[in-house]
Amino acid sequence: MSELKTAVSPSYTHSPQKQSILERLGRWLTWKKFIFLMVMLTFLSMIIFPFYWMISSSFKTRAEIGGRTPVYVPSALRLDAYQELFDPSHPSFQDFGRTIINSATIAIPTALIAVVLSTLGAYAIARLHFKGKNVMLNSILLIYLFPGVLLIIPLFAMLARLGTIFGFDVQDNLAILIFTYLAQTLPVALYMLTNYFRTIPSEIEQAGLIDGCDRLGVIWRITLPLAVPALISVAIYTFMIAWNEFLYAFVFLNDSNMFTMPIAINTLYNDPSPRPNVVMAASTVMTLPVMILFLGMERFLAEGLSAGGVKG
Repeated sequence: MSELKTAVSPSYTHSPQKQSILERLGRWLTWKKFIFLMVMLTFLSMIIFPFYWMISSSFKTRAEIGGRTPVYVPSALRLDAYQELFDPSHPSFQDFGRTIINSATIAIPTALIAVVLSTLGAYAIARLHFKGKNVMLNSILLIYLFPGVLLIIPLFAMLARLGTIFGFDVQDNLAILIFTYLAQTLPVALYMLTNYFRTIPSEIEQAGLIDGCDRLGVIWRITLPLAVPALISVAIYTFMIAWNEFLYAFVFLNDSNMFTMPIAINTLYNDPSPRPNVVMAASTVMTLPVMILFLGMERFLAEGLSAGGVKG
């Protein structure tokens, strides 16, 4: 009898542990949680799969991309498309590095100038008392409701007239393009920062004024450190708009040496000899900096957008 107990004892010692794990899983995984997990998995797949397809297609051959049967995994990690973009020795060299510099030359100053101007304007609206400030804020936001295609013709005509008067060329002028992007991004930047500044207690700033700081000192030493999430949100927002913008760049830029990345990718796409792998490689290079920026600043971005979206 003792031998029988010792023979069957291992199964009894392991079965309660297995049952407890299954029971715990069964108690945790209810129908609501199961449906929620399936919905989230489907949602994430819909978001992630296009990025995977873009990156993987940059390593495929034309036959793998254009075949009737979809190829989900390239047969080899071919760098032909990236060599065409960046290798000067390639017969179809596209000099995409210069295009990246052009986009960065526009996007970075646009983000910095938008942050500086919107900070000063939003602080004035949030803290200073003058007649018509709410009307001014709503009017600024109303401008953003007009689509860019509606504003581009009068904006181009106005800048062309100013160029004739002051002697500068509107076409192929990156500084003019930065000005047009500021006209698009400043309204929302002002609105976001105004609502964020209203969430900062004014007593903190009043204490700074009592201690001897002037207005600019209060803004620099007190308000800006507290508004870092909102400032980063505005910077990322304006950078993303200038980095990805196509319509205004397509109208204002004619010289291929001045093209930004969206225009260069459109030129590759409409080339008489289609090279979809090169288009996908250029799209990957264009997308990765924005994705890295979003992932690196995700905490500040979520906090700044949530606080900036609440009316004070």
